[in-house]
Amino acid sequence: MKVGVVTFPGSLDDVDAQRAVRIGGHEAVALWHGDHDLRGVDAVVLPGGFSYGDYLRCGAISRFSPVMTEVVAAAERGMPVLGICNGFQILCESHLLPGALIRNTEQRFLCLDQPLRVENNRTPWTSSYDEGAEIVVALKNGEGSFVADAETLDRLEGEGQVVARYLGNPNGSLRDIAGICNERGNVVGLMPHPEHSVEDLTGTGTDGLGFFTSLAAGVFA
Repeated sequence: MKVGVVTFPGSLDDVDAQRAVRIGGHEAVALWHGDHDLRGVDAVVLPGGFSYGDYLRCGAISRFSPVMTEVVAAAERGMPVLGICNGFQILCESHLLPGALIRNTEQRFLCLDQPLRVENNRTPWTSSYDEGAEIVVALKNGEGSFVADAETLDRLEGEGQVVARYLGNPNGSLRDIAGICNERGNVVGLMPHPEHSVEDLTGTGTDGLGFFTSLAAGVFA
């Protein structure tokens, strides 16, 4: 598959995401935030970083980038979209996903290897995992606490839209939520960084690789 990785001003992990896409067996296609062109890709990754310096709210400016007009339209047609960390924030700001990400409860930046449990393996990004699988991937964020009103949280839980949950909640996310998907399942937002956990050389293991190999299974909405 051709998987586009968007670079915004301030993106830090776009090259890492491209590498993870290639290790996962796909062709990585660089996409620029200022273009109205997805270059014929089959899926899109919004990588982590500090888009536009996070000077307003994280992801609040990136949502207005020209490429996001195309990403939103493609997502609504069923294209798989994965937002990682800042990309998750952008998906929430773009209203492709509900809720918001706010400052960590301890008001400090976190960087650690984080255990997760895969709650939903029926998305294009998680089908390589067994439901309930416990994995460890890198986590690094300052505004990673997922919040939503009680009705939204109940709906996410009831509809199986919680994709991953923290085992040991590092940032105060409500109900230990580390990642969610939309109702259709093709759009996934994840605060931890699976692209940093795709090869043993980095010392973070390979538990994150499944997010990229899953696309080959063709579990599409």
